[in-house]
Amino acid sequence: MQPDTPSTGAAPAPSDRSAAPHDPIVDLRAVVKDYATGAGAVRALDGIELRIRAGELVAVVGRSGCGKSTLLNVMTGIDRATDGEVRVAGLDLRAASEDDLARWRGRHVGIVFQFFQLIPTLTVAENVMLPMDFAGRGTLRDRKARAAELLAMVEMSDQADRLPLATSGGQQQRIAIARALANDPSVVVADEPTGNLDSATAEQVFGIFGGLADAGRTVVLVTHDAELAGRAPRVVHLADGKVLSDVGGRADG
Repeated sequence: MQPDTPSTGAAPAPSDRSAAPHDPIVDLRAVVKDYATGAGAVRALDGIELRIRAGELVAVVGRSGCGKSTLLNVMTGIDRATDGEVRVAGLDLRAASEDDLARWRGRHVGIVFQFFQLIPTLTVAENVMLPMDFAGRGTLRDRKARAAELLAMVEMSDQADRLPLATSGGQQQRIAIARALANDPSVVVADEPTGNLDSATAEQVFGIFGGLADAGRTVVLVTHDAELAGRAPRVVHLADGKVLSDVGGRADG
């Protein structure tokens, strides 16, 4: 862990346009993503138009290979779009440098991975503190208090001093959600967050995401679970890298 010192770094400032209160927090326009392969270019995203406002819970569905994970990667700056405009939480992701993207992602985006990606040699609490440590956020005491608060929120306080592998799959997913919220992001994305969970635990995890949206965070979930997706207020269906349908959205052009 880093020493008990505050950060001197800052995330890149949003432009005047993207800071406007009524603009979408996620704004993708004519987004294309091509990958080079030995057999030639493969188009994973093909002219995606998607706008999401703060506080929306959006489920992204579609068959394997339709572009769902690529969409999340482009939305979080892990991958860069080949063409189009990608503006998320006040930043033009295509124009940003890698350093700016890293700082922006650490401050504004929380990512929940399908296979948790917890550090097995760190305790549950230390895993939750890690994003704060990387961002140099607050003092060590602040980070411990924040981790305790988040673990209480996902009902994992009693596991704080255990190693992740000593917890169940459902508990590890809760820990991963707490970690994703460490730096109080405005956008939370999750790739198949219930894919490895039993139905009862999946229901509980989905409820946590619903609570996050109710609290004003933007939540974007990729899922194969049609039943859970159907409970989301908005469902975006992808096919062949395109938006096939967008049902229930309140973000307009």
